[in-house]
Amino acid sequence: MAIITISREMGSGGSIIARNLADKLGYDLIDGEAILKVAASYGLTADNVEMADEKPPAFVESLDESLEIDMHRIEQIILEYALKGNAIIYGRGGQDLLAGINTVFRTRIIAPFDIRVERWAEREWLDPDLSRILVRKSDQQRAGFIKYYFDRDWNDPYDYDLVINTTKISEEMAVDLICKGIEEKNLQENNERCRQKLIDLIQCKKTEIAILQSDQVDGYHLQVHVDGGVTVLDGHVHSEDERRAIHAIVKDLAPKQELKDQLKVFAYHINPKEG
Repeated sequence: MAIITISREMGSGGSIIARNLADKLGYDLIDGEAILKVAASYGLTADNVEMADEKPPAFVESLDESLEIDMHRIEQIILEYALKGNAIIYGRGGQDLLAGINTVFRTRIIAPFDIRVERWAEREWLDPDLSRILVRKSDQQRAGFIKYYFDRDWNDPYDYDLVINTTKISEEMAVDLICKGIEEKNLQENNERCRQKLIDLIQCKKTEIAILQSDQVDGYHLQVHVDGGVTVLDGHVHSEDERRAIHAIVKDLAPKQELKDQLKVFAYHINPKEG
């Protein structure tokens, strides 16, 4: 059930490497195009994907709620592809979304900023100054996306199993290095355990989406975890009615699944002098 994640900088050659790697291994490439192909069946439009995909939030309350749901749906798509195995997750925070899955080989493709600017200008027939602006914006946007959703430094090399600088390493050699890397025996162990973790992550994602969509629940004050088929609720709610509504959502999604409720009730109290 090999899974490869590819984090890349704009202009580093990551897209070519990912496509060539998928062709060589016969793996599914899970990129923006693959997500768009199935988006409608997850309640996503092309515009929804464009707004949420690899972008930090807008910090506009009404917009952020919609983006949060759409982001969870994109993550559900990625997780369900990953469950099938033999997949390459291209960007989208795949290395963080699949944290704790030992069968994942996490790679990062990089190159110095000026080289990437030059490559992007040549590839897209752009003015170098415009290329510089676009590459810098892409770096900031993707770094912000990873920091907001996963609280991690995008550039930290310790979060990857293999970092490839394409200044001197060719795209062909990069593909060969990744193919060699996934032969590591540690990646082949505990496949069934990793499969269960993926199933738990998918169930967790479905539950988070349903809670955020509910008019009866304020889902931003609670956390959902699924471990070994047990749904665990943490955080707080504002009433017992809200707690019961959450229980109903969980049971509706997984009637036979055990539920562990660790929620606290913090009711709002309005000061009459302020009301």
